Amino acid sequence: MDFNTDFESNSLEKEYQEALQFLFSQLPMFSRIGAAAYKPGLETSIALDNHFCRPHTKFKSIHVGGTNGKGSTSHMLAAILQSQGYKTGLYTSPHLVDFRERMRINGQMIPKRKVVEFVERWKSQGYDGHPSFFELTMMMAFDWFAKEEVDYAVIEVGMGGRLDSTNIITPEACVITNISYDHNQFLGDTLPEIANEKAGIMKSGIPVVIGEAEGEIREVFESRAKEVGCDIVFAADNPLIENIRKGEYGGWDFSTKDGQQLHSPLSGDYQVKNLETAVQAVETLRATGIKISDESIKSGICHVEEFTGLKGRWTVVDKSPLTIADTGHNIAGISFNMDQLRNLMKEKGNGTLRILIGFVADKAIDKILTLLPKDAEYYITNASIPRALHADKLKELFLEAGLDGKTFPDVASAYMAAKQESCKNDVIFIGGSTFIVADFLTTL
Repeated sequence: MDFNTDFESNSLEKEYQEALQFLFSQLPMFSRIGAAAYKPGLETSIALDNHFCRPHTKFKSIHVGGTNGKGSTSHMLAAILQSQGYKTGLYTSPHLVDFRERMRINGQMIPKRKVVEFVERWKSQGYDGHPSFFELTMMMAFDWFAKEEVDYAVIEVGMGGRLDSTNIITPEACVITNISYDHNQFLGDTLPEIANEKAGIMKSGIPVVIGEAEGEIREVFESRAKEVGCDIVFAADNPLIENIRKGEYGGWDFSTKDGQQLHSPLSGDYQVKNLETAVQAVETLRATGIKISDESIKSGICHVEEFTGLKGRWTVVDKSPLTIADTGHNIAGISFNMDQLRNLMKEKGNGTLRILIGFVADKAIDKILTLLPKDAEYYITNASIPRALHADKLKELFLEAGLDGKTFPDVASAYMAAKQESCKNDVIFIGGSTFIVADFLTTL
């Protein structure tokens, strides 16, 4: 046994946990406590960026926003760029199990030592501002990307767009996946209002790709593009993928208009739209002069989970009983999930659908509850964050909506009950909140 190595390893782990404790407790994190941590505006991000010698200017970037699918689309774009041989950064949020999931280079999470060094450096500099958790961790990612000299970084918007901390970047292209109701208290009560906030990432001369947009939402994007002076492409106007069909072993098989045969391992029905958006974004990047081969597109899409560590998107964690986890957490995301579950149960012909579910307390869930199937068995619980809606309160809302279910104090006990009560033909679904899925994956 190498005692020096063990000591060094234990020492680093202790320092890393202390750095995380500082990040989580000293600086507010929206995902844990909600509105109290929301801090709109770019002033602090710009000041931080200047303090760290403007790291965002030292690498090229692609900015990805929208309500649903921006994480999956970001991962696909990063995997494609990585397949082309570019040193590729990826910044997403929130994390599921490990804080370091938020920032990766070529699929590898930031080393614990780099997290410790950044926090120590920050604490020693006597900066008199008060950045949020998101602002500081974003700057950690940008600083790391710059020091590691990445060629490109795919940057996912945190919330909204116009006032999101990430909006300090000037990317090679912008992508907006779609618009749905989410974070209404910050982004607006109508879809056009939300679209206007999301459209805030558009910049003069920077091409933008829109995944889905119709009617008033499309008008908002067209008006914003005209206002700032940028080219805009709607993926739905000229679909680049066709012959879409379910793969023999899950995922999707499809072809491109130029004859490529591709496979995506991402099984959610909603991933078809994300694929269309990602492929259109690649064509836009190619038009700007970025070299991306057909083979790199094929490899990146096919190996996105392996290359980037993507989790929680219709992830099958067990096949007997079939157990699926998905992070969809707003009206559009949960609607997609419930439709796919209904179709799945019809295909199976028998068996019980068992849904382990929970939400955050500041989510308007009245409309979401109307989307849930009446004939499912529900395991009502809460995630291990302060922002979680308590299971007993959620049970009351269930009863008001004509639903019922058993309550559990945590995700682990809810899952154990669902598994023990299941037959091999049953389906267990875990979702409702990103943090329910995070707790579930942690138990595994």
